[in-house]
Amino acid sequence: MLAVAVGTMALVVVLSVFNGLEDLIRSLHNYFDPELKIVPSSGKSFEVNDEMLESIRNTEGVAILTQVVEDNAYVQYRNAKMVVNLKGVEENFIEHRRLDKRMVQGELKLRENGIDYAIMGRGVQYALNVMNMAEMHSLQIYYPRKGRVSTANIASSLNRMNIMPAGVFAIEKQYDMSYIFVPLGFAIDLLDYENRRTSLEVKVQDGYSINATQRRLKALLGEHYEILNSDEQHSSLLKAIKIEKLFVYLTFSFILLVASFNIFFSLTMLAIDKKKDIAILYAMGANNKLIKSIFLSEGAIISFSGAFLGLSIGLIICIIQQQFGIVSMGMATSVLESYPVKMQAGDFLYTGLTIILITLAASYRPAHIATRVDLRSSRL
Repeated sequence: MLAVAVGTMALVVVLSVFNGLEDLIRSLHNYFDPELKIVPSSGKSFEVNDEMLESIRNTEGVAILTQVVEDNAYVQYRNAKMVVNLKGVEENFIEHRRLDKRMVQGELKLRENGIDYAIMGRGVQYALNVMNMAEMHSLQIYYPRKGRVSTANIASSLNRMNIMPAGVFAIEKQYDMSYIFVPLGFAIDLLDYENRRTSLEVKVQDGYSINATQRRLKALLGEHYEILNSDEQHSSLLKAIKIEKLFVYLTFSFILLVASFNIFFSLTMLAIDKKKDIAILYAMGANNKLIKSIFLSEGAIISFSGAFLGLSIGLIICIIQQQFGIVSMGMATSVLESYPVKMQAGDFLYTGLTIILITLAASYRPAHIATRVDLRSSRL
């Protein structure tokens, strides 16, 4: 029973940690990604017009529509240089309120008094050595011009624009090390996108379903566009986590299957040891069904007791980790100090059922062996 309890406890705890990591990844991406994102089904960008944008804005459930132009660009600040992911957004991007809680320095603004401003990730800030937002030094951003490139004069083949840094955000290394937000008009002029956009970001009105709004936009825009919710924007990553969770579940189930051999051998030895007692039961009128049920009941007691004890201990450990964070990540740069844990009823249910089925299956053969008692050889 102890082996069953330990295996059950370990499986529940590990599955809960995977749930916590999945939720953590979702929460980090939600700071950066929109609730719905409209992208072309093929290609990098698509053309927009006033009629199209107005029809999206008038769709039921759409609160804010933000046009986006995104591409790689070369940035220089004093003597520091790097390639960044330049993301041009409309000023209503701030109304999404996704970066409000992630600003670590400066202000969250894109344009003020006719001056364009940039908001950069903390990793970009460190790489460019932009320590003081009040300094009167601008970011110089370069992008190749369309058409022929002159090898004689490389500078003439590049678009160059300057912009003042306004603030710094910190979300996750993937974004902090590469992203700079700039006003949409600035990005269009630098990147020569004109009436083309790389995506449209949608904030759903309070009280409206994201999935229902997604379906309405799909019906409006047709098959040439993909409307992605937050999970679909990172489907490959979340799918990888679910696959890992599945393999962990199968691995621990196999370990529990091996542990169930202890039950099998214990009940088998019990059946052999109790031959005389079984013979007495037969002499008193017991049949094979009764004898088999006795040994199956023994296995059921072990399985149910082990499963209940393991699930209870696992639940207590998860609650302690949630409240006190006993087990830490062990990394100074980690987003959280301790491992996140999220308990789901389905994990407890499937774990309990798996343990019970495995242990009951291990009890069947010994129960069958117990019915093979030779009454003649078992005389007292």
